[in-house]
Amino acid sequence: MQRKNKKVVMNINERIDLMVKLGEYFVANNEELQVVKRSAAYQNAWFSIEFIDLALKNIAEKFLQKDLLQQWAEQYALSEPSQQKKIGIIMAGNIPLVGFHDFLCVFTSGHKAIIKPSSKDEVLIKHIITTLTEWNNEVANYALIAENLKDCDAYIATGSNNSSRYFEYYFSKYPNIIRRNRTSVAVLKGNETAEELSLLADDIQLYYGMGCRNVTKLFVPEGYDFIALLDALRKYNHFADFHKYKNNYDYQLALLIMNHKFYMTNDSIIITENDSVFAPVSQVNFNYYNDSKTLVEGLKNNQLIQCIVANGYTEFGLSQYPSLADYADGIDTMQFLKTLV
Repeated sequence: MQRKNKKVVMNINERIDLMVKLGEYFVANNEELQVVKRSAAYQNAWFSIEFIDLALKNIAEKFLQKDLLQQWAEQYALSEPSQQKKIGIIMAGNIPLVGFHDFLCVFTSGHKAIIKPSSKDEVLIKHIITTLTEWNNEVANYALIAENLKDCDAYIATGSNNSSRYFEYYFSKYPNIIRRNRTSVAVLKGNETAEELSLLADDIQLYYGMGCRNVTKLFVPEGYDFIALLDALRKYNHFADFHKYKNNYDYQLALLIMNHKFYMTNDSIIITENDSVFAPVSQVNFNYYNDSKTLVEGLKNNQLIQCIVANGYTEFGLSQYPSLADYADGIDTMQFLKTLV
């Protein structure tokens, strides 16, 4: 009796269906996943269960819906690659599963993701790859976890400005996407409603303010009254009960006091005038502006800015809820993968 050849690849519809199943798994939140989340939180204290849940919820709702994935694939006219490439992915670890979108792009495109997780965020992504492989052993042809990335055809690396120099040195002769430090800003008019300010508080403080989509800099008109914003930010006063966050707050406050710098605080976050778009954990910087149109045009061309939270741009409260098409650093990862031949 002649044996049938075993199928060794999944087509794009099968890969999409597997991603949909993963989204359903996140939503179901069974005991196995709860144990994994606790393990991730134990490994990295910044990964509270609250924020792991938020990351999983957003991935399930914004990424892993069948209609969204199908539309996304159709947008790029995805078909099976003529030759599967090995794509090395170096993931960041500042917020839970921040590197998942890169994996999703590579997996959906039909290439093979060779993943080096951050030591700060390895529990969740390892569990995801293991779970997918248990559901369908052909996943092993599309994704694996590796300690070292060697002999890949292309690389996607996310890290700090310092680490990016190493990435450029090692990966410059290969097709690559190398991401550096970015952050987000908000442009206020001074007439924001209480609801808008509450949503802005989310943009600032979700994930303890550690994501590149977190607002770390405010641009406000002359004479802006910060009282209402400080009150809105009180919804995160419980952060002061978390020792790592509180240590950051106490340290930044001490620096401002010792250097005789002006600051405002509600006892859980500091607002201070500072030209930098980057701010440390527990602090948000601000500057005054005169012409909002000129300001925003300049911000749009600023390579340090990931999101501009303002009317007509990223709406208040949505900076931490990216869609499939919200690519980090504005670089279209899927288009990059399509060019690999």
